[in-house]
Amino acid sequence: MKFARGLSASALLALLMSSQASLSHADAQAGAAIAKNGTGAVSACMQCHGANGEGQAAAGFPRLAGQNKDYLVKQLTDFKAKLRKNPLMGPIANTLGLAQINDVADYYASLPPWKAGSNPVPVTPQTTHGAQLAHQGNWDKGMPACFACHGVDGSGIPPHFPSIAGQNATYIANQLNEWKAGTRINDPDGLMKAVADKLSAEDIRAVSAYLANPK
Repeated sequence: MKFARGLSASALLALLMSSQASLSHADAQAGAAIAKNGTGAVSACMQCHGANGEGQAAAGFPRLAGQNKDYLVKQLTDFKAKLRKNPLMGPIANTLGLAQINDVADYYASLPPWKAGSNPVPVTPQTTHGAQLAHQGNWDKGMPACFACHGVDGSGIPPHFPSIAGQNATYIANQLNEWKAGTRINDPDGLMKAVADKLSAEDIRAVSAYLANPK
């Protein structure tokens, strides 16, 4: 079968696939430019999220590298729509168009995800407790395991459940406390609010410490 100007079906399919791949590459490149240089209205993402999307643990800025694209798009659009509130991210997201949001998400999703280091992390009562919450939950309180929704290895299930393995402890603790306080509400069906309400302050510290470097 031949198409217009003698282009075969197989050649047309190859051309379409090549064009799609180029478009994705261009999107990631555009996102990289925003991440590294910002736009005329906002600063570079890397100023807070690190040169390679690794985040800043001490300040609680999250790791974005390797995070799933659909989740990142949802969070940026939620910031833009004021469904998720943050004094830094709200104004930034508000200046970005939908194409820019997709570009930035595409770029960060393309970066290498977190991997466990070669040096073993000391096992403490706190990390042991955190591991139990992450892998088994606490059914005495009716609380499922973190990995029941976030994937067996914490790598995430888009678009609602982000990768949490290797995310810094300060960020995770801050988000759990925001859900517990009702100041973050953009989770599906109030699921995270229901989980956070069952967590004690000790639980939050323990699971946050464990997820920062799970094994």
